[in-house]
Amino acid sequence: MRIVVLTGAGISAESGLATFRASDGLWEDHRIEDVASPEGFAADPALVHDFYNMRRTRAAQAQPNDAHRALARLAQVHDLTLVTQNVDDLHERGGSPQVIHMHGALSGALCAACDARWPAPQLMYPGDACPVCAAKATRPDIVWFGEMPYHLDRIWPALEQADLFAAIGTSGQVYPAAGFAQHASRLGVECIELNLDSSANARDFDHRITGPASVTVPAWVQGLVAQT
Repeated sequence: MRIVVLTGAGISAESGLATFRASDGLWEDHRIEDVASPEGFAADPALVHDFYNMRRTRAAQAQPNDAHRALARLAQVHDLTLVTQNVDDLHERGGSPQVIHMHGALSGALCAACDARWPAPQLMYPGDACPVCAAKATRPDIVWFGEMPYHLDRIWPALEQADLFAAIGTSGQVYPAAGFAQHASRLGVECIELNLDSSANARDFDHRITGPASVTVPAWVQGLVAQT
């Protein structure tokens, strides 16, 4: 079976990582536009680096939970394309061999001047020079608001060829990921949502399983494994 899984902040929340909160316009007590936009970075690069240094530290301290490990098991028995909106490495540390990070990763650094990429150090600063062009324009390799997500050229074809699409711990509010279920459903792909609550695009799914990811995902995976 060809399966595409999209994961969001909800799957890492049980590992202690804060989820993105849009209702009050704040994220970790910062205005979202100040720490997650090219404009915010241009205005105050030190604030943005401090914010992502904190996130990088917290992500390193977090541990994969049963949901991460269950998806690694699923990849052993089915043709799985695992796409995540998360920028942590909990899927990899949970055993998943291939993960598509459509919003980038805390482990990466990017030069805003020449687009060079390299592994990020634990702490980054505005004065860090690009190892390729030497410009002091280094930033986290994270997709911010107003920027194009990564790897869509791999994700859309995988959705179109899938037998099953599952969204786990996603809000259904951030596009283009929020449109994946609708796109897949139009092509006859079965779509299922696993979430604490119904997402904003819940109508696009054929089935829904409600509850903590660390409980629902292992049970769901066990059912799929039993079908092999």
